[in-house]
Amino acid sequence: MKPDTKFIHAGVHPDPSTGAIMTPIYQTSTFVQEGPGKHKGYEYARTQNPTRTQLQNALAAAENGKYGICFGSGLAATDTFLKLFKPGDEIICTNDLYGGTYRLMRKVWEQYGLKFHFINMSAAGNISAVLTPATKMIWLETPTNPLMRIIDISACAAIAKKANAMLVVDNTFASPYLQNPLDLGADVVMHSATKYIGGHSDVVHGCLITNDKTVADQLYFLQNACGAVPGPQDCFLLLRGLKTLHVRMQRHCENGEKIAHYLRQHPKVSKVHWCGFEDHPNHPVAKAQMRGFGGMMSFELKDNTVAAAEKVLSSTQLFACAESLGGVESLIGHPASMTHASIPREERIANGLADSLIRLSVGIEDAEDLIEDLAQALG
Repeated sequence: MKPDTKFIHAGVHPDPSTGAIMTPIYQTSTFVQEGPGKHKGYEYARTQNPTRTQLQNALAAAENGKYGICFGSGLAATDTFLKLFKPGDEIICTNDLYGGTYRLMRKVWEQYGLKFHFINMSAAGNISAVLTPATKMIWLETPTNPLMRIIDISACAAIAKKANAMLVVDNTFASPYLQNPLDLGADVVMHSATKYIGGHSDVVHGCLITNDKTVADQLYFLQNACGAVPGPQDCFLLLRGLKTLHVRMQRHCENGEKIAHYLRQHPKVSKVHWCGFEDHPNHPVAKAQMRGFGGMMSFELKDNTVAAAEKVLSSTQLFACAESLGGVESLIGHPASMTHASIPREERIANGLADSLIRLSVGIEDAEDLIEDLAQALG
C-alpha cells in the first residue's frame, strides 16, 4: 500500500456495530462485563479504549511498525520509555534537541541514576568515543531541533547494534510521511504527535512505535501502570489528522523550500538552517533517508542580539509567535527564550544555538503571503 493510501486506510476499520466510517469517540471510563473477567477486550479506559486501539494501529502502520503505544504527550512517551532503564545505565543523546527532552533527562532522570551524554551526532562516528559497557540506548532527533542537523540513522543503528544498545529516533520534525526510522534500523520511533500528525494545533499527544514485541509489551505495561494515557477525544483528533498528513506535508515542503531560499538571500540574515540546501553538511544523508525536506527551518540575524530577534518576532502578522510546530498555520519562535530556555546559555552557545536564532514552522498558507510577512518583519 502506497503511503498516501496508507495514511487514510491502514490500521483503521469501519465501526462494526454501526458501519461508521470514522472511528467513534468511546467516551467512557469503564466497560460492562458479562461476569468477572468475561469481557469484549475492554475493561477500564486507562488500560484500553477502542478509539485509542484504532489510533495505535494506525500510527504503527504509518511508521511501518507492528506496535503503537499512545500517551498524553510527547514528553509522557519519552518519560515512559526512560522507565525501561535502571540506575547506572548510560544514554547517548544528540546535543541539539528539544529543550523539554533535555530538561526531562537532566532535571528528572539524572537524579534517579541514569547518566546522559550529549554529543554532536552529525558524524555518527562521534558516538563511539562515549560508548561504554553501560551504554543502553542512543537517542537522536533528525532533523534536529532547532538547528536542522541531519543524523545518519542507518549508521547509528549499526553502532547501536554492535554495542547491544537500543536506537530511538524522535521523528517529530520529519513525520512518518518524510521518514521511517524503523526501516533504517531504529528500534523505537517517538513522535510528539501534537505536531505534524495532529496538524491542527488542537491536541497534545505522544506515541512510541516499535517492531519488538518484548519492548512493546513492557511499554503497554507501563502505559497502564503509570497511566499517562490520552483521552478518546484526543485519539479521535489524531485519527482525523493522520488522514490528511500526506497532503499537508506536501504543501509544508513546497512552502518551506520557497521560504528557505528567500531568507538565504535576505541582507539581514546571516545563516539559514534547512536540510534541503545542497551545501547543508549532511544533505546527501537527508536526501537518502527522507522523501522531502519539510517545513521546519531556523535562521540567524546578522545583528546577533536577542533584541533584534524579538523585534522580528513581534512584527510578523501571519507567522504567529508561539511554541509548538507542525500545524496548518505558520509559527515563529525564539528557541533561546522559548522552547530551549531550559538549556543553560553556555551549553546552547557551545552547541551553535545563537541568541538571535529564530525558528519557523512553515504552514500551508500561500507562500507569497508568508514571504511578504517575513519581508515586512525583517524590514
